[in-house]
Amino acid sequence: MDSIQTGRLSGTERDELMQQVKQEIAVANAQELLTKITEKCFKKCVNKPGTSLDSSEQKCVAMCMDRYMDAFNVVSKAYSQRLQKERNRM
Repeated sequence: MDSIQTGRLSGTERDELMQQVKQEIAVANAQELLTKITEKCFKKCVNKPGTSLDSSEQKCVAMCMDRYMDAFNVVSKAYSQRLQKERNRM
């Protein structure tokens, strides 16, 4: 049996496992964000799907994605600041 199965992780093993879990969560969150951006911007900008996007659709998608990312970054920053304030209160 390895240390995970027996529930006996050293401090280093526990830290490494936590780091790996955090990385996997970050990747999953990035994938979800990309999926949401793609769905929302496609619905907003592409009226008649075809084999390629015309220049107005390309511009719309690019601007939509930029606005979505800007909004995401603002919300993420505010959320991080709020978490930090909560941690400092404890």
